[in-house]
Amino acid sequence: MAVNETEVPEVAFYYPGHLWRDPEWIKNLLLFFDGVALLVPEYKRHEPVHLDPYLAGPLTELGLLHYLVADHVVDRAATETLATAISDIIASGALDSLSQEGTAFHEISMSRFGYYGDEGLADMLFEELASRGLARKSKDGVSIPVHPAVRHLFLVLLAQILRPKGGPLGIELSPATDQLKVVRALTELLDRPTAPSAGHVVAFDLQNISVDLGSIPLDEILDFRKQHQAEHRSYVRNIRTFARDISLMPAADRDAAYQDRQAELDDIASALRKTARQAWRRPASFALSLAAATWTFVRGDPLAAMLSLGSLGVGLAPSPTPEVGAFSYLFAAHERYV
Repeated sequence: MAVNETEVPEVAFYYPGHLWRDPEWIKNLLLFFDGVALLVPEYKRHEPVHLDPYLAGPLTELGLLHYLVADHVVDRAATETLATAISDIIASGALDSLSQEGTAFHEISMSRFGYYGDEGLADMLFEELASRGLARKSKDGVSIPVHPAVRHLFLVLLAQILRPKGGPLGIELSPATDQLKVVRALTELLDRPTAPSAGHVVAFDLQNISVDLGSIPLDEILDFRKQHQAEHRSYVRNIRTFARDISLMPAADRDAAYQDRQAELDDIASALRKTARQAWRRPASFALSLAAATWTFVRGDPLAAMLSLGSLGVGLAPSPTPEVGAFSYLFAAHERYV
C-alpha cells in the first residue's frame, strides 16, 4: 500500500542533539516518517556525515536527511519567541531549584541560543541565566556553557518553535527524541498549573511496534518501507489525532476515553508487529510513543502565543475556536525493550 503522494512529507525532527545517539534507531524511524531532520549549527553542518558516513551519507544522497541550519532558522522571530518563553519560565521560579554544585555544564551553540537572530535579546537572556549561575561566558566564541537542564529546555522549545520552518522546505516537522528526560521536560512545561489555558497533557505508553533493524541493510529497509509505510504513518497520525481529542475533552471523560484509545492503539501496534515479524523473523524491540497537549488559545498565555503558529492536528478539519498544541514522539530500541 503506497503513501498518498499528494501528502506533505512528514519528517521526524530529531532533538536535542545535532546528531542521533544511535544510528540503528533511525532506521526504524524511516518506516514511520518520510525522513529525518536535524537542527545543526553552521560550524557543525558537516558533522553528521563525517561522524556517521554509513547512515547519514546515504540518507543525504537519497534526500531523506534534512538540515535546518540554526544560524538561519533561529531568526529574529524565533529568537523573540524563545526569549519570551525562557524569560517567562525564569520569572515563574521553575529554574530556582537547579543546583550548580558538581554539575557539568553543557555547550549550546550561540546560533541555537539566538545570537544570530537577535544579539541584543540573546545577551539579555544570557545575563538573566548567568546571574542565576545557569550560564557562563563562551570559551570558544561559538558556544555557551549552560546548565544541562537549561540546554534541554532551549532545545525542547526550539523543536516546537521551529516546526513552521518545515513549510518553506515542503515538509512537516514532527519533533522526535530518544531521551525520556527531554520528553519529561516538555510535559512539565506544558502541564504548568499556572497556565490560564484549558488543556491537558496526554502521554501514550511506549508500544513495542517493530523489530530492531540495526543489522538490516538500508536498501532492504527502504524496500520494506515502500510496501508498508502507509500503515506505519497511520499509526503515528492516529496517536496525534487521539492526543488532540483527549486533551480537549472535559476532565470527567478523559480517563475512559484514554483507555479506549489506548486499546485501539494496542490493536494497531499488534498488526504492525505481526507484519514486521513475518518480514524479518525477529521479535519486536522498537517502541514509539507520544507526549502531547492541545488547548484552546487564551489571551495572556505566553506558551499558547508561542505555539500559535504550530498545529497538533494533521489533516484535521479547522476548529471553530483557535487551538494550539505541542508534541513530541519518543522512541526507544532493544536496549530497554526486549
